[in-house]
Amino acid sequence: MSHLIIKQAMTVVTCDDQDTLYENTDIEIKDGVITNLGDIVPPEGAEVIDARGCIVYPGLINTHHHLYQTFSRNLPQVQKMELFDWLVTLYEIWKYLDDEVIYHSSITGMGELMKNGCTTCFDHHYVFPQGKSEGLLEAQFEAAGDLGIRMFASRGSMSLSKKDGGLPPDSVVQGVDAILKDSQAAVERFHDGAPFSMRQVALAPCSPFSVTEDLLRESAKLARTLGVRLHTHLCETVDEERFVANRCGMRPLEYMESLGWIGEDVWVAHGIHFNDAELKHLAETGTGIAHCPISNMKLSSGVCRIPEMLKLGVPVGLAVDGSASNDGSNLLEEIRVAYLLHRLTSGSAAPTGYDLLKMATRGSAQVLGRKDIGSLEVGKAGDLFLVDTRRLELVGTHLDPKSLLGTVGLKGPVDYTVVNGQVTVKNGRLVTVDEKAAQQKADARVRAYLAKA
Repeated sequence: MSHLIIKQAMTVVTCDDQDTLYENTDIEIKDGVITNLGDIVPPEGAEVIDARGCIVYPGLINTHHHLYQTFSRNLPQVQKMELFDWLVTLYEIWKYLDDEVIYHSSITGMGELMKNGCTTCFDHHYVFPQGKSEGLLEAQFEAAGDLGIRMFASRGSMSLSKKDGGLPPDSVVQGVDAILKDSQAAVERFHDGAPFSMRQVALAPCSPFSVTEDLLRESAKLARTLGVRLHTHLCETVDEERFVANRCGMRPLEYMESLGWIGEDVWVAHGIHFNDAELKHLAETGTGIAHCPISNMKLSSGVCRIPEMLKLGVPVGLAVDGSASNDGSNLLEEIRVAYLLHRLTSGSAAPTGYDLLKMATRGSAQVLGRKDIGSLEVGKAGDLFLVDTRRLELVGTHLDPKSLLGTVGLKGPVDYTVVNGQVTVKNGRLVTVDEKAAQQKADARVRAYLAKA
């Protein structure tokens, strides 16, 4: 039995329904589940973290990523491009993906997430190059297991190539029947829907401009038969809006709803270009949004209408998006950037720093359909991170620990990350893998990968 005690935390920010703050409090985690918050005498054999001077937060939850893109970051040729041109250019690199690239890019991306307080990662993998499509999800789950992070993978897909009016080249698209067969196999092999699961799977056709109507319709039917969630990109750019209007004669949300893509088991990445009526419809149907502010700014896609969404009750989680459109994997940075972005564009109507923390924790948990993570309460998963406030850069910031990560931000990694009651980051370094060796192997692999392109 694993047994962890967080001892004498200066402040515990729970993000529970009452927004409870505890001071000078202990947290007990047994077999990955929080069993007590209060004054605890550590029993013999328990692991103890001295949390004096520390703020404890719920683990952050990333609701949209493309981990494979970690190996195509900071490329000079795409730095001034917007989404469609950016994608067309990068597909010529991504067509060389294989299981080794997936493993090492996943270690790199999820390792960075964990060092910055993230305990659950959803990844939207949709590039399956012809002849190299085997073993890609296996590589992701292997990396997640080595790191000790909760992994929510997706069997993504593309079926609409350039010759049929889409964006991707023929070498990275697949037929609908093959996609559906592999999707079912991925769910049956990897998905664990039980509470406190460490591995889950969603079905995730890439976008309205890279998949066919048949794939969207049949994926929705299959997901509901299998009892898993649905995810895609939607309303990210004006170009996408034009593409769907020209191809289908509808707005993107109307088009997706016509194919079964709306409801509490659906969440979409970006969601920037919804109109007022569509925002209300999202709220009424419980359709979720993965908010990706840094990516949206880098690709000049626009600003998601987060203040209106929150007011209406649209489920919203936070995400880093693909590492090549960010160019990193740091949800703490995303919290602060989101706070500043919406202050700039919405003024007093903008979410507070604490609102953004809750978006990255309990909001993200809701978007992923999980009730066992997202807050620090008895009976919830032992997923959390610690920030030692005894740092020069945090002097004078103690008055509002709930908003701190949005208003001030954290410069550098967290002190501890705990996932499922297991310490995965200690003193800002990964402890589940040899971080230096992982960096060296990834560096060598990325050079070989990019040399092919």
